[in-house]
Amino acid sequence: MNKRVELTKAMIDNNSLILHPESNSIEMQGLQAKGQMLVDSDQLAFIYILETADEFVYAGLPHTIWTELREAKDKGLKVILQIKEQNLELVELFDELDYLLENIKGNANYGEEMEKKVVELFSLT
Repeated sequence: MNKRVELTKAMIDNNSLILHPESNSIEMQGLQAKGQMLVDSDQLAFIYILETADEFVYAGLPHTIWTELREAKDKGLKVILQIKEQNLELVELFDELDYLLENIKGNANYGEEMEKKVVELFSLT
């Protein structure tokens, strides 16, 4: 069974964007960054895919942290998931995000509200 963790706290520190989950219920042991993302239009979130040997873990990036995500993207910062003082770099996050942003802009398939939020918070024209 796949798990989902919401990354609700974002802070820029030491040339990195540090993301913290809503709760520390997830273990970092064996967790790896997959370098792929999805869109959750219903929750107005991007999903970064993590994996262990036997399951996927979906890390939700809700619209409430997109301002920090955009700032980190503009500055070319690394994105780090931090759980219980352990760090995991979310590799290829901005490459994946750029692809998704380009697809969402002007695309009603993602839902009007998702498209509007993306255009607004990432200043797409």
